[in-house]
Amino acid sequence: MSVREKSFEPGASCPLDGVRVVDMSRLVSGNMVSLQLADFGAEVIKIEDPKRGDPLRAWQTDGVSVHWKVYSRNKKSLAMSLRETRGRELFLELLGTAQVLIENFRPGTLEAIGFAPEVLHGHNRGLIILRVSGWGQDGPYRDRPGFGTLVESMSGYASRTGFPDREPALPPTALADMVAGLYGAFAVMVALREVEAKGGAGQVIDLPLLDPLFSFIATEAAIYRLTGEVRERTGSRSETTSPRNVFRTKDDRYIGISASIQAMAERLFRAIGREDMISDPRFRTNSDRVRNADACEAPIVAFIGARTLAENMAVFERAEVTAAPVYDIDQFMADPHVTGREILVDLPDEQIGRLPMHNLIPRLSQTPGRLRRPAPALGEHTAEILGSLGLDRAEIDGLAREGIIRVAGSAS
Repeated sequence: MSVREKSFEPGASCPLDGVRVVDMSRLVSGNMVSLQLADFGAEVIKIEDPKRGDPLRAWQTDGVSVHWKVYSRNKKSLAMSLRETRGRELFLELLGTAQVLIENFRPGTLEAIGFAPEVLHGHNRGLIILRVSGWGQDGPYRDRPGFGTLVESMSGYASRTGFPDREPALPPTALADMVAGLYGAFAVMVALREVEAKGGAGQVIDLPLLDPLFSFIATEAAIYRLTGEVRERTGSRSETTSPRNVFRTKDDRYIGISASIQAMAERLFRAIGREDMISDPRFRTNSDRVRNADACEAPIVAFIGARTLAENMAVFERAEVTAAPVYDIDQFMADPHVTGREILVDLPDEQIGRLPMHNLIPRLSQTPGRLRRPAPALGEHTAEILGSLGLDRAEIDGLAREGIIRVAGSAS
């Protein structure tokens, strides 16, 4: 089976129809916020530098801006310089028609360019201003650069990832940005609820990258307070449940197993022919198994290592053991569950024909999101958006000639 081909649905209705989001952020975190809103119908207008666009466009593979195409679907591009007086005037006009503004400048930058929250709320009382930064709008580190890698390092996440005899491991993806983006989309919806359902005013949302990522390992603080110990890296093991690990098969593949409840551990022991382990005092309870993880895993290692991936999975599926193969991306894309649920869809792309990307998440039964348009070319919607503010074609062309805006296809 292959990834199913799907077409865009321009004009399809969605639950966030009528919500206008102005996204002046760059790179990952803000784009992750606006992606969630765009997928469910918000009109997301990306404010981009007319010459270079969002730096996410420069993250290319074989000349293709894959990250931009995936994380900027369903959005519009307004290429307009905010360095020029006319550009700033138009920006304020646009915000007067919007419900949400997303920015991820270093704290103080928005104020320095004349768009402090109080100024913006003077133009639009109900505007929700989401401010994404590395460390937050206050605190001793507010003025430091705040890329996700720094947050992944300092939060404690990297120090808990990897094996104890090796260096800490950073995630291979922009994890801190992605996590913050999901929190940010939730925060925007909470703020919209306050405005729309309760008649409240707009507000400022302070969203650092640091706080959301730390929430993923927040129990570390409580455990440290209780024990006084700084826990070391454990590889793929868990310090709270056992057995839980990745095991190598006879054909050099891997299986992940998590027997995180008592009944599952007992089911696993029976499946590998070691029912005696259920009554062994070293493995009788989860706490016993955590304390004796090496001994607990030894017969599992032997059993799995003597069989191929397919043979192991056949045993574990019959016994209803919580086990899954460790996939590479090609194996994931070919899996019948992935194709059957359409977790990935193949969408039209002008540059390369078709481009696979994740489907809409989550799936709502009555008010689903829609894949309405591909990621925009730089300035693709400039004329449309400025026209909606009352500018005629002559003024738009004049602004393009002055380099204040860029209209897709122009040389400006």
